[in-house]
Amino acid sequence: MEIKDKVVVITGANGGIGSAIARKLDKEGCFLVLAARTIESLTDLKKDLKTNYLEVEMDVANNKSVSDAFTTILNTVESIDVLINVAGVMPLTYLKNLHLDEWLNTIEVNVKGILRTLHGALPSMKKQNKGHIVNIASVDGKELYKGGAVYGASKAAIIALSRAMRMELSPEFNIKVTSIEPGTVDTDLRNDITDTELLNDKDYGGDEPMLHPEDIARAVLYVISEPDQSNINQLTIKPTGKS
Repeated sequence: MEIKDKVVVITGANGGIGSAIARKLDKEGCFLVLAARTIESLTDLKKDLKTNYLEVEMDVANNKSVSDAFTTILNTVESIDVLINVAGVMPLTYLKNLHLDEWLNTIEVNVKGILRTLHGALPSMKKQNKGHIVNIASVDGKELYKGGAVYGASKAAIIALSRAMRMELSPEFNIKVTSIEPGTVDTDLRNDITDTELLNDKDYGGDEPMLHPEDIARAVLYVISEPDQSNINQLTIKPTGKS
């Protein structure tokens, strides 16, 4: 399907995966809406973009910030064709170490953030009777491990939410919903980790197989380029060398 000139909203556009998606879709001629908590964090990304774009401040953990951002978006464009939910945090912790604020923030950003952006984008998609929502989840939502309880729970919620969104929104409003579930990606997400015991136990260096952000960007391009009658429900991607 031709995606040139499609209006694509990318949350967390300043991050490793978000910026890779933006660069990939810019080459396809999409009109990008770059959403990030601060406009300043988009400076490097904007230098690489060739087509038109809109930048908006959006903190997905804040109701008003998301609402205001979508008001700005819909005052600029007629409709939203694709919403890509990338914004997320990963402060892995052992439950015994009681990092309550980090646990709650993980749910606030990773899960409630998607509910807020859905609330912002859905009226436009309902009105035009089509659209595509792409949620970046994780294999950690299916393959739990010690230290990943809350993060894994947040990603499991995204996978379940994506399925439920398809059940409700696809038959009535022709809205596609895709959950992309990567394995380890070479980004700075692990910088969120403050649990020193966990960091001492884990080996995050060496020759660990990792995906590149560009691998996720290609996956996004693939799923949103499918013809109208085809919806990629779920897509799992792992680094070569990991089962």
